[in-house]
Amino acid sequence: MNTPPVRAILDTNVFVGAGFNRHSASFTLIDAARHRRLVQVWAPETRAETQRVLDKIPRLSFAAVSDVFADAGRHDGALDLAAVDFVTDPEDRKFAALSLAAGAAIVTSDDDLLSHAERLNVWKPSAFLTAHLLT
Repeated sequence: MNTPPVRAILDTNVFVGAGFNRHSASFTLIDAARHRRLVQVWAPETRAETQRVLDKIPRLSFAAVSDVFADAGRHDGALDLAAVDFVTDPEDRKFAALSLAAGAAIVTSDDDLLSHAERLNVWKPSAFLTAHLLT
């Protein structure tokens, strides 16, 4: 019997980390999404941020990871940013709101998001990889 793939929101910093270190947990998570062992949950707002950031960094490009944003993980519902106003960085709120709306964990290296583990399902890349994909 096949188990469904794990679902998670990969924060932009996971893509950046993967782009600079092919031996990192972040790279392994991107690879798992590419091979459909992980469904990258995304909304148009989170995809746009990832594209904007990656295309500004030399050596990185959104085109190299665009396949990870598969239709299976797309969330088109509204994101309630007011519900996550406890997240200090307004740019991070879209990821937190997506987590609540889609019921998916956020995988990030962002200290602000990680500091809200009591209110958000948030994981560091290495911990998520160990708990959900290496078992």
